[in-house]
Amino acid sequence: MPTYKKLTPASPWVKVAATKRDWDTADPALLMSMFSQTLLIRTFEEYVLSLASQGLVHGPAHSSIGQEGGAVGSVLALTGSDYVNGSHRGHHQFLAKALGYVAPDGIDPRVPLPEAVRTVLSRSLSEICGLADGYCHGRGGSMHLRWREAGAMGTNAIVGGGVPQATGFAWAARHAGTDAVSVSYFGDGAVNIGSVLESLNLAGAWQLPVCFFIENNQYAVSTHVDEVTAEPRLSARALGFNIPSWRVDGMDPLAVHLATGEAVAHMRQGKGPTVVEADVYRYFHQNGPFPGSAFGYRTKEEEQQWRERDPLALVSSHLVRRGILTEEEVTRCTRRAQAEMEAVGSELLEPVPGGKPGQRQIKPQLWPDPEFRDVGLRGNLSEFEGARTAELSDFAGATQERKFIDVVAGVMHRRMSEDDRIVVMGEDVHRLKGGTNGATRGLPELFPNRVLGTPISENAFAGLAGGIALEGRSRPVVEFMYADFMWVAADQLFNQIGKARHMFGGDSDVPLVLRSKVAMGTGYGSQHSMDPAGILATAAGWRIVAPSTPFDYIGLMNSALRCNDPVVVLEHVDLYPSTGEVPVDDYDYHLPVGKAVVRRTGSDITVLTYLAMTRYVLQAVEGGDVDAEVVDLRWLDRASIDWDTIGASIRKTNNVLIAEQGALGTSYGAWLADEIQRRYFDWLDQPVQRVTGGEASPSISKVLERAAIAQTEEVAAQLKKITGR
Repeated sequence: MPTYKKLTPASPWVKVAATKRDWDTADPALLMSMFSQTLLIRTFEEYVLSLASQGLVHGPAHSSIGQEGGAVGSVLALTGSDYVNGSHRGHHQFLAKALGYVAPDGIDPRVPLPEAVRTVLSRSLSEICGLADGYCHGRGGSMHLRWREAGAMGTNAIVGGGVPQATGFAWAARHAGTDAVSVSYFGDGAVNIGSVLESLNLAGAWQLPVCFFIENNQYAVSTHVDEVTAEPRLSARALGFNIPSWRVDGMDPLAVHLATGEAVAHMRQGKGPTVVEADVYRYFHQNGPFPGSAFGYRTKEEEQQWRERDPLALVSSHLVRRGILTEEEVTRCTRRAQAEMEAVGSELLEPVPGGKPGQRQIKPQLWPDPEFRDVGLRGNLSEFEGARTAELSDFAGATQERKFIDVVAGVMHRRMSEDDRIVVMGEDVHRLKGGTNGATRGLPELFPNRVLGTPISENAFAGLAGGIALEGRSRPVVEFMYADFMWVAADQLFNQIGKARHMFGGDSDVPLVLRSKVAMGTGYGSQHSMDPAGILATAAGWRIVAPSTPFDYIGLMNSALRCNDPVVVLEHVDLYPSTGEVPVDDYDYHLPVGKAVVRRTGSDITVLTYLAMTRYVLQAVEGGDVDAEVVDLRWLDRASIDWDTIGASIRKTNNVLIAEQGALGTSYGAWLADEIQRRYFDWLDQPVQRVTGGEASPSISKVLERAAIAQTEEVAAQLKKITGR
């Protein structure tokens, strides 16, 4: 017969409730801050819904009415140095953090609002309405609110999408030696998202000072929490990751404050992450000014029961009971807040010319200029002022033959020695004498706190790196073992990191480097062999470099590490064992952003290529009768294509062949050919020709894999077909 022993969680899981004594002994200033913030947020949200009902909010208006207690109670436990981020329903979190930042000693609701507070309300309302004076200059709207100075690091429209970034803020705070903490707000729907669970695991493993604050408002749009999980007490998730957790009535701001205060103290003491679950209720539907009962998924009785526990009414009643405010003062404060909000809103609105009485519109002069559309997709590269550049063809110093893979580790050693902001992370980068290919050889021993071996959770550690980059004090370098893993982390790469600068107004640097290898030809099959250049080039925000020689790798990696935009550095396994000339003792030069190089001059045809395909193209040309000009693109993103070099070659040869190894369906050359034919149609003697891999992904079979990718023979055959030689 087996024996059984009952197991218990390694971390505590408690439910916290505020007692009458807690309310009786609470500092009057704390209670007044709770009241004033909850009142202002409630009044703000009601005003937003009134604008939405008039058609003056373009897009969603995800109100937090009813949920204010969770945000106010928790944020009052923070300082201006702490970080928060949130979900698409994040007005209350953002406002609580911003109001606490501009009025750290509290707001007296009995007197006119300070100008700084009115500015917060005005800029927040402007952002929700999509206006130029908003915190993100109108690009963020209701779902993307960010004010870096206040520690409000951004709300997020992807459910759970901002949670990995919050772990990055926490890592950055700890790495900088501060006691600042990070709080990530998300709802019951996000608890089941993979990136959230990955982040819980990563934060627990690395003991990061991040609080996962679950606003359990019972419904993900119209689906009740009981329908989607067997354990609706969502804070139970923490136990699986050895993270202490608190469950609290989110309609009671003081109870939330007490629970969050304990969680924050735990984190400030260096004890790692926490989870707080606050049971709250949104009075209205997912979006707009109607209750959930209007859509049939909630009853009016349920809604009324929750309204009877209203956080604003609760705080008001205790203020009156303790004699801090009178009933009349509460009423006057409410009317004053409403009048202040009307005054703030009136600055944005005007009567509709010729419209009905009371009909209003946004003042036309407040809209962003349409010319602002693409501004801030990437930085202006001012960080490269004074940067020294070099090409092998004009390098005057001593050189030597070095293996490509040794140069990868060498340039990282050089940069990490001179720039303590750089931190490297990825799977196995701290083991195996330099990771799976030797790219980090020697670095873990020299920089043990800056070479971080991660769990196998690309979404979490890519997002963590994104948070580190947005926080601004460090420069993360992420390694993905294979380029295919980008799709595992697609949300963080494309929805988060790539869009962050533009989405939040164009002012936020995102200095992140992603290294990833292209492994076709190694027998690793369909899920470890892709060339991602064609997909990456469609994602605005990223810069893409593709080195084909050791010398270029040094210059391109230096440029990637200097750049304040996210940069993908593609590395091909075919190049790792190859050798080339590099400086003997110079690892400090850059290759200019957006500069291609002509590897071979010619007059018959221009061949555009990149990465390992450059070598195959040169082999094909040297072995044939076609006088081809071979251009190694090096920079592949739309903003960095060297049209000067490409155009000069096309005007000379009047023919173009784009040669790549990747699959036909995700071909990089597809968009490039289209753009060339638009720009240079008058100089082309025939349509742009292409060499690509097959439609199918490479297979494990050596024969089938070779058939699926392009190399020397395919280029030679296409050149012969084009020229007849």
